[in-house]
Amino acid sequence: MVLDPEIIKFHFDSVANQYDGQRKQLIPCFDDFYGSALKLTNIAVNPVRVLDLGAGTGLFSEMIAKVHPGIDITLIDLSDEMLEIARQRLRDFPNVTYIIADYLNYPYEGSYDMVVSSLSIHHLDSSEKKQLFGKVYELLKPGGIFINADQVLGPDLRMDTFYKGEWRVAINNSGLSYEELDQADQRTRLDKMSTLEEHIELMKKAGFSSIDVVYKAYSFAVMFGRKPG
Repeated sequence: MVLDPEIIKFHFDSVANQYDGQRKQLIPCFDDFYGSALKLTNIAVNPVRVLDLGAGTGLFSEMIAKVHPGIDITLIDLSDEMLEIARQRLRDFPNVTYIIADYLNYPYEGSYDMVVSSLSIHHLDSSEKKQLFGKVYELLKPGGIFINADQVLGPDLRMDTFYKGEWRVAINNSGLSYEELDQADQRTRLDKMSTLEEHIELMKKAGFSSIDVVYKAYSFAVMFGRKPG
């Protein structure tokens, strides 16, 4: 089932002000997950232009901007409420562009040295992921890199149930309120996660090389690919 982007926008607009405060509670492996993705950005050769897909409140974009001063970074997201928080977060950084749009169907201009995404692509179904990975490949300059820090399904039902059970235990003990837990549950209903194997296969079909999984903790995975050249 393909979700109406407006449904996703509604859910994320409604939690924009609380979103960042809940990140470490909802992502038990937060430091290693984002830390691994951030370290991968150092593989990029002279990353002048960077595109952040589903950038939300600009959490990952800010991390990148701090370690790569002077980059030109574009944040695209459906939620204007989330991007407004990103504007405040990145107000002291030059060369930042904000686009309120569906990143799957947006008519981008130019090419990028690096395309990144964190905890967003799992809202796309398999056919949309295939379309997006092909688009990312085309947007990258030769030698450009793609970093996708996201959630994946377990390789089978038993493993996936185990992953979800471990996550549930962690967030139930995180100090989140009942209302916050309920909001998190509502957002998980928007998920269209794929297995790690499917992600890798779709990246191969798109043309990526050097494909790797540099970090994984249950359903949280950091995936990497390079456009040859």
